[in-house]
Formats: sequence, C-alpha cells, structure tokens
Amino acid sequence: MSCREIVWDTETTGFDPFSGDKIVEIGAVELINHLKTGKTFHKYINPLRSMSEEVIRVHGLTEEFLSDKPIFEEICNDFLDFIGTDSHLVAHNASFDMKFINYELQQVGKNPIPDDRVIDTLLIAKKLFPGKKVNLDELCRRFHIDNSARTVHGALLDAELLADVYLELLGGKEPSFLLSQEDYSPFDLTVSSQNKKREPRLFSIPEKDLQNHLSFIHSMKNSLWLQNEKNEKSHN
Repeated sequence: MSCREIVWDTETTGFDPFSGDKIVEIGAVELINHLKTGKTFHKYINPLRSMSEEVIRVHGLTEEFLSDKPIFEEICNDFLDFIGTDSHLVAHNASFDMKFINYELQQVGKNPIPDDRVIDTLLIAKKLFPGKKVNLDELCRRFHIDNSARTVHGALLDAELLADVYLELLGGKEPSFLLSQEDYSPFDLTVSSQNKKREPRLFSIPEKDLQNHLSFIHSMKNSLWLQNEKNEKSHN
C-alpha cells in the first residue's frame, strides 16, 4: 500500500492569526513512498491587510505584489483537493502552520485538519540532534542540501528543501535502512503519536551475562556502578 505525504510550508503577515495575521503564501510538495512525484501546489494569497517592513524582509512579498492575488476562500478548495483526506502533512514547526491553516479553514466554514495527520520535522530533528540547532538552514547544511537559492523565505522553495531534509531524517536515500516498508507507519511520527506515553519494555538478563557484567565492574577502579550501588544501599 502506497504512502502519500504532503510536505508544505506557509508564509504569513505575522505570528498570530487570532490577532488578525493571515497566510500570504502556501507551497506544498507531494511524496509517494518518500519520493518526490514532481506534483506541487503553490499559491500567493491576498491577506487584505497591511504588513510591517520587518515581515516583508522575511518573505519578500509586498502588499502591492499581493494586491491582485486571490483571497484564501478562493484557493481553499484547491488546497484541500491537493492534500486529500488521508495524506500526512509534513511541516517544520508544524504547530505554526497548523495554527494558521486551521484558523483560515474555520473562517470559511471548513473543518480543521486533525493533529493525527501532522508530522513535525522539527520534533524529529530535536530527538535526533538534541541540543543542536535544527532550523531548516542548519539541517540543509548538516545534510549537504543546496539551499543557496533561499535568499528569502518562500513557501514552495522551503517545502522542496524540507522534503529533502525529511528524507534524510528518515535515513537518507535508503529510508528502509531505518524503517522497513512493511512495519513503517507515518502515524508513528505524527504530533499526536509523539505525545503518547509508551510503556517500558520488559526484558530479562541471562545469569551468565549478569555474572560477567558484575565481574567486569568489580575489576574497575572507582567504578561508578559500584559507587551508585553503595549509595543506594546507604539510603535503604
């Protein structure tokens, strides 16, 4: 059974849709079984509001440029048709994009997209590289992905780059090295699944292996294992 994923990104007028900020650009890239199909979605959107110079410097989209573009309601159905009803939506810092898209959808009477369809590459990268910078530029540098065309933030270009980053996060050009096609489910990476607590895995240690381990740590000078054991006994 094929796995369809949509890697996507948005540009906006600011940080908070509940304060009046709007989406000004959506870019999306289709993956089938973790491979780009060449099918994309890209729309500029008229936000019907002004933007600060600081925001314009981020994405380069001026009010004049956007003035003749469609409003969100006019492109909404095209976007929903592209993502379908069961594809998984891959984004970097997905909570930001989902906050905006769900607000916009609800404003035009559409149902919000549930968390169990969402895969956040930022959360994946933080788990793989704890304590490291994991923004899109840093991940491109880490995986030797050419991002030289990214002079400003652009939704479609960023979605294309993120698709390459996402593949690397799954194990590179041979993702099956980490995740076999038979037992891999994208839902294992969704926002909702990452919030679930997992039960500890129980296992037993063969007596011979345990004795070998004890012999080894007793042969060490200043063994931390023995020190911890003594500390535990003194507290009991």
